[in-house]
Amino acid sequence: QVQLVESGGGLVQAGGSLRLSCAASDRTFSSYALGWFRQAPGKEREFVVAISWSGSSTNYADSVKGRFTISRENAKNTVYLQMNSLKPEDTAVYYCAAELWGLGKQNGYRYWGQGTQVTVSS
Repeated sequence: QVQLVESGGGLVQAGGSLRLSCAASDRTFSSYALGWFRQAPGKEREFVVAISWSGSSTNYADSVKGRFTISRENAKNTVYLQMNSLKPEDTAVYYCAAELWGLGKQNGYRYWGQGTQVTVSS
């Protein structure tokens, strides 16, 4: 069972940037699709972006296209979420998720991290 630990959240002004990291415990990290999701207060958790196990496919929510970038570094068992041009509506708890041999879709993730808070002030 893979364990995921997010980091990099914090408080940033609108227009600023943050990079989230998600470190995985499993040595077969390269076999997992990885996704980022977020949940704002009073709202349901929503898909943000995902990358396939091979890294050849990415899938972005329309709300973050052109601003967020997902990448993975298999040698470090880590996936990153670079967030630029942040908006107050990006404020949420961000979760990392993993699925073995996944294709980077918007659902079907079995393993989840505990989340990291991102707050964007206006």
